[in-house]
Amino acid sequence: MKNCPNCHAEIEENFEICWNCNYSLTENKVVEFEEPSEKKKDIDCLRCNVPLVFAGNFKFHEGTRFGILGNLLEAFVNRESFDLYLCPKCGKVEFFSPNI
Repeated sequence: MKNCPNCHAEIEENFEICWNCNYSLTENKVVEFEEPSEKKKDIDCLRCNVPLVFAGNFKFHEGTRFGILGNLLEAFVNRESFDLYLCPKCGKVEFFSPNI
């Protein structure tokens, strides 16, 4: 075992990056990792040709609630999930399937 020169955590001999602070022993600096963003897509507005802004994932359902039994009957309602993108210039809203 060896110690990280940045945070002094114990590192396995075959590791090249500290598990605690991401310090690279080969590059002698802290390495920044970018999280993969699967949800965000680079999409331009069809009207304005400006990049659309990702507003989040929204869940919609079909049907209405039936009074007291509304929550119980929600189990049998079709629910869909969509990624919502907005155009900051013209206000256009685009829906996309999150799995594609």
